Amino acid sequence: MVRWFQQSTIASVILLVLRVYLGYGWLMSGIAKVTSPKGFNAGGFLQHAVQQPVMSTDGSVQYPLFTSFLEHVVIPMTPTINVIIPAFEIIAGILLILGLFTPVGALIGLVLNFLFLFAGTVSVNPLYILIGFFIFVGGYNSGFFGVDRFLNSLLSKKFFSIFNYHPEAKDKSV
Repeated sequence: MVRWFQQSTIASVILLVLRVYLGYGWLMSGIAKVTSPKGFNAGGFLQHAVQQPVMSTDGSVQYPLFTSFLEHVVIPMTPTINVIIPAFEIIAGILLILGLFTPVGALIGLVLNFLFLFAGTVSVNPLYILIGFFIFVGGYNSGFFGVDRFLNSLLSKKFFSIFNYHPEAKDKSV
């Protein structure tokens, strides 16, 4: 199945649709934060994530290290986080929509999704994780109908091998 995602022309078309959908979602989320009349402030969300952490069935904190990380590292950096989150959402969206370093865009989105889930927000995160996983696994094929296809001829094969980029293995048969 992984080989099909990485080599099939049909998979590259499916991944294109998923990639643009996910990229649009990330881009719009980041732009909404940047252009919000009130401005984006993650402080309240972060405080809530520390005060009401994800609990396990026995009543203990499910992710104590993450909660401690939020409390002692992230909350003191809230002004920086207020810039980083929208920036990474916009970057992930642009990379995915353009098909530029596609697995990197998917990875950025996956990291954001998992951070939001660990903080207790479900929202669209499970769906975005599922889509992001398929895009990441697709490697070069995820960006085949995008800028990655053209970058392949400009950059070395060794560079592209980082994220399963094996364009010479592309199966045109389906």
